[in-house]
Amino acid sequence: MDAELVPPLKAYGTRRAEVRYGEGSRADFLLSEPGLPDAWVEVKSVTLCRDDSLAEFPDSVTARGARHLAELGRMAAAGHRAMLIYCVQRTDCTDVTLARDIDPAYAAASDAARAQGLETIALGTHISPQGITVTGPLGQAS
Repeated sequence: MDAELVPPLKAYGTRRAEVRYGEGSRADFLLSEPGLPDAWVEVKSVTLCRDDSLAEFPDSVTARGARHLAELGRMAAAGHRAMLIYCVQRTDCTDVTLARDIDPAYAAASDAARAQGLETIALGTHISPQGITVTGPLGQAS
């Protein structure tokens, strides 16, 4: 993950991947910088689109995803920075929302974690034979 591509994380210089935390979880990334709170970051790949230009997550029930949200919420409540990045792996979407009908427990865990201080950001991508490139932020609907 290139923190330069995520404006709220640009100030962080040190990045570690797959760092254990909480009760048996592993964060995708731990970012650190002297003078700033540690930033615990999870990245979720989003592929579902059931409505014109609106990406949705999750596309199936994910107890693991709900557990990650609870852990991130606890980290935020403890004074750390906690962020979940929804990375949309399709080019026809301009906004992201929770698929509350698919996994109500995940949606409830997201609401609770955000109330504890979890930050969320949605990023668009361009996919080509050469690779996947982040194109920038997308809108978020709740």
